[in-house]
Amino acid sequence: METFEHNGVAIADTFAEAFTMVGTRVIVTAVSAEWAETAGIQATGFATSVIACNAEAAIEHRLGPDQTPDGRPGVSLLIFAFNREALAQAVIDRIGQCVLTCPTTACYNGLTDGDPEKWINVGGQLRFFGDGYQGSKKLGDRRLWRVPVMDGEFLCEERLGSTKGVAGGNLLICGSTGDQALAAATAAAEAMRDVSDCILPFPGGLVRSGSKVGSQYKALKASTNDAWCPTLRAQVDSVLPETVEAVYEIVIDGLTLESVTEAMRVGLATAVGCEGVELIGAGNYGGQLGQHHIQLRDCL
Repeated sequence: METFEHNGVAIADTFAEAFTMVGTRVIVTAVSAEWAETAGIQATGFATSVIACNAEAAIEHRLGPDQTPDGRPGVSLLIFAFNREALAQAVIDRIGQCVLTCPTTACYNGLTDGDPEKWINVGGQLRFFGDGYQGSKKLGDRRLWRVPVMDGEFLCEERLGSTKGVAGGNLLICGSTGDQALAAATAAAEAMRDVSDCILPFPGGLVRSGSKVGSQYKALKASTNDAWCPTLRAQVDSVLPETVEAVYEIVIDGLTLESVTEAMRVGLATAVGCEGVELIGAGNYGGQLGQHHIQLRDCL
């Protein structure tokens, strides 16, 4: 693997291979920031990879009362799926089971400038939980549904915007010790979360189980990325220097290619300044699967 040096750290001369997805932004509010975040965490659970989940999702930002439609604290969620139909079903399921059920919450469209023909019907489906007692109201040209629940009403916007997004931007951060690799990856993920229009869908933003396509077991779609596993260095065609003991991957999904690229740039700039980082790379499939190739050189 060819590399070049940046700030004393080896950078793989390669690219992250990302895919076109369909995404939406959901604004969830509640009586307190704690309840809004609780709903957001629940609604974006089990949403790390569409390899096995119905969506990829995470909290994008925490919002103050001056940033939400109803003047209450909230969170913005980004949710991605392979197509609009799959996205609509995932959003309806997640809001219905995790936001509608959470005390004091309300739910609004966060992509108000989206193409109306690409909107997905969410509140218009969840209203039926009201069993005929639901009602609607207009907020400008936006329709919201009022669904009676045991602590009052659940307010949910009828339609949410959707747009083409990018999923699967990534960085591979390799450290000389496990502690140093984890500290560097954690710092990079924290910096990347400040970039708007993107999320890090894996736990804490980090992936210990980076994968490759396929497996020697035919039933599996993906399996361990053995070339980047330090414990397999003597058994496989490894890309890792002898000094690397641990690798963490950071995966980025975003509403635009620019936001994903910016997150990778921020993460790379942070990681090269961390102690013990020996190599930074990116995962790809030889350019054969993903529509977007984000060169690490361009992130510098």
